[in-house]
Amino acid sequence: MSRKFNRDVETMTIEEIKNEQYLEQVEKNKWHHYWHLIKKDWPLYAMILPVLLFFFIFRYMPIYGILTAFKDQADLTLGVGESPYVGFYAFRSLIAGDYSREFWQAFRNTFAISMYGLIFGFPVPIILALFFSEIKSDVYRSITQILSYLPKFISTVVITSIITLMLFEGHEPHQAPGILTSLFTSLGLITEGTRMLSQPEYFRSIYIISGIWEGAGYGSIVYFAAIMAISPTNYEAARIDGANKLAQIRYVTLPGMAPTLTIMLILRIGEILSVGYEKIILLYNVQTYATADVLSTFVTRIGGLLGGQSVSLNTAAAAGLFESIIAMFLVIGANFISRRVSDTSLF
Repeated sequence: MSRKFNRDVETMTIEEIKNEQYLEQVEKNKWHHYWHLIKKDWPLYAMILPVLLFFFIFRYMPIYGILTAFKDQADLTLGVGESPYVGFYAFRSLIAGDYSREFWQAFRNTFAISMYGLIFGFPVPIILALFFSEIKSDVYRSITQILSYLPKFISTVVITSIITLMLFEGHEPHQAPGILTSLFTSLGLITEGTRMLSQPEYFRSIYIISGIWEGAGYGSIVYFAAIMAISPTNYEAARIDGANKLAQIRYVTLPGMAPTLTIMLILRIGEILSVGYEKIILLYNVQTYATADVLSTFVTRIGGLLGGQSVSLNTAAAAGLFESIIAMFLVIGANFISRRVSDTSLF
């Protein structure tokens, strides 16, 4: 029997025995009901299985690697479990030790790039979605949307190559400068022959603006769907009340998008310290480390995966764990604030 009686059967009354039998029957029927639902909708569960396997293999199994941050990995022949335990030595080395200067520089750069990207990049897909929603021609809207999505599907290597060519300083008379370099030179923003990709003061602007161009169209999909879900009767009521187009956006569209905006903002805040390293590595160089080196590239460098530098896996793992913990608290904090000030939250 699935349930066990709390007392000996002989000491129980007939009513208590009936209650126990009834509860056992309810529990048995519950599992029969679950199994019936699974058999009925098995194609849906079969479609979910690859997703579950992906998260288990690539998200949960690597959690075991967190131990690397607390182990001495100088001997690469030893596994994580066999390596000697060194406690919080790697964290002390990051915060106030040999790697502290580079670590805090990378931390500041990561936070600065992400905050600038959040301030200037987060509103752009929303504005783009509002523009798309106002286009009356379905054909023209489809064409403009596809064109705005294209940069997202171009390889990062190709994107960085395009940026490099557009910002090429030129070697006259054999090689002409890039189109953006020529434009900025003619406007007097830079001097002739300036290598913008080798100047630390230009790197963040280049990275953020190119990131907006690359992802704004693709990011507008979610917001455009939220706008399309708003009932047309709300706009009709606003027009009857005399609201112009800006007033309709302010009092109908934006409130209707509020739940989506809140969720996306919480997720974006959680990624503040998660600046991807591929584009950074392809764009930066030794001259721009001061503003370009972020936590992901710092972890890659000190982990011995770039430039043939000495291996320091436990320090690299500690930096990655530190980044993840901060991101977790940022998500929890943003979600808590959202739940307190509105009815929308992630969890």
